[in-house]
This record gives sequence, C-alpha cells and structure tokens, in this order.
Amino acid sequence: TLDDYKVAAQDFKGQVLFIYINIDDEENARILEFFGLKEADTPTVRYISLGEDMVKYKPETDELSSEAVKKFVSSVLDGSLKPHLMSEDVPEDWDAKPVKVLVGKNFEEVALNKEKNVFVEFYAPWCGHCKQLAPIWDELAEKFKDSEDIVVAKMDSTTNEVESVKVQSFPTLKFFPKGSDEVVDYNGERTLEGFTKFLESGGKEGSGPADEEGEDEDEEDVEEEDDEQK
Repeated sequence: TLDDYKVAAQDFKGQVLFIYINIDDEENARILEFFGLKEADTPTVRYISLGEDMVKYKPETDELSSEAVKKFVSSVLDGSLKPHLMSEDVPEDWDAKPVKVLVGKNFEEVALNKEKNVFVEFYAPWCGHCKQLAPIWDELAEKFKDSEDIVVAKMDSTTNEVESVKVQSFPTLKFFPKGSDEVVDYNGERTLEGFTKFLESGGKEGSGPADEEGEDEDEEDVEEEDDEQK
C-alpha cells in the first residue's frame, strides 16, 4: 500500500504534498482525531487544503491502489469532489438538558431555525478554557430554559463540522438570530452576566469579531491548556 502511495505521489509532484503517518506512534493519535478517524479506519487516505478553512476531503472508495489514490487527488484538484464534513450521530437525548447538543447532522435544523435565537459554543474536549466555561454555559442554559425563542447549545468541533461555520479557535461563541441569516460573533465577557446581557439585547451587547489576541492559544501547546485548532 505504501508503495502504491509513493507511485501516486509522483504524478502530483510540486502540486500536492504526500505525507505518510505512522499510527503506531502514540504522538500521532491527535492527527487521527483531527481527521475524525479511528485506528480501525486505517489504512486510509485524506486530503486537506491548508488554507484558512482547513478543508478536508475523503475518497469515495476504500481502495488504496495507486490508480485509486490518483483518481481521488485529481477529483479534489478539479473540484468534482465535495469537501468531507465530519459528524457524529445525533444523540437520542440531544435536547434532554437545558444545553442542547448539536452535531453536524442536526446543526442546520436547530441553529438555523428562523423561529429561534440560538447561541452556540463550539468547543474541544481538551480545551482548558472550554472546561472553565462549561459550568457558566450550563447556568446560562438553565436561566433561559423556559424561553420560547432562546436556545443555548454546544457542539464538539473536533468531531463535527458544518459548512456555514469555520472554527479557528476554542471556545468559539456564535449567535444565530431568529428571522435572519446573520451570524453574530460574541466577544464580550465570558460570564453569566455578560452572556445574559448579550441574549437580552438580541445579540447586540458583547458582539464583535473574535479577538485574535485573546486568551485562546495554538493547539500545538495543548499540554498548556491551549485553545486553537490547527
């Protein structure tokens, strides 16, 4: 299989960087997670466009011959293959608690519901700041659980992706106002009071683009409670 991979790589020299990852090395486990893969899924190939959005592609077949790999890469380059968006299955109890659980498969139905104001935390399980935010987010959801038009939700962005939202750092907080296609970034204080004012103002107080110089850090420093995705 590796020999086939090397043969396929020759056709795209100077265009595409072919990389082989040894999954027996424990340090590479996070790379599998980044692509939404498990050890049982290997050997396999994925293509990633290293632009701002980190778009991923998955082949339509599990075949790993040189011809299959070449066809896969060609389909990405010519635009005939659509990006692959990861998604977990919708949990049976996704709406059982005040904080609603979103995955790729139910995101549009819930977050883009034109009859609701939906406030979403995009998080990573390993993110230190997300862990600090969790009890406050629970309090916020509890406070608005009886609201007819306010929904507080969360989505694990290490295992779920949506085309309409590109997550660059964790936690990312976005507000989807009812009756609108607008997406509002929250950049206020991460406190119950700050979130409450934001929601009660209809997404006005505390809104603004994400602070690039804020407390969220590069994922490469995960051991130091980092919060930014590669």
